[in-house]
Amino acid sequence: MTVFYWQRPEAGVAAAADARKPAVASGLRVGFTVGRALGGAVQRNRMKRRLREAVRLTRPPAGVSADVVINPKRALLTVEFSAVVNEVSRAFVVIEQKLGKRDKA
Repeated sequence: MTVFYWQRPEAGVAAAADARKPAVASGLRVGFTVGRALGGAVQRNRMKRRLREAVRLTRPPAGVSADVVINPKRALLTVEFSAVVNEVSRAFVVIEQKLGKRDKA
């Protein structure tokens, strides 16, 4: 799988920049992109269910304010679920480390 992420601005900064926009909530937001090329609706939905459960089991505490998009590969359907959980967990650890370093700088 491929994981994309980007840091969201802090809620106070976004509200101060433009009073017309609603304040952005802090915390991690996770989304999935599962295109038609990965299979039929049944296979795509199964991929999303597996990813949602892996994220639920490994979601880090709300210390990082970021948007995360997970783009799975077709192999997600056949690999052991523990491997999926491990990969998602590793991705969250890397995201926390990299965004934590940016905040300190």
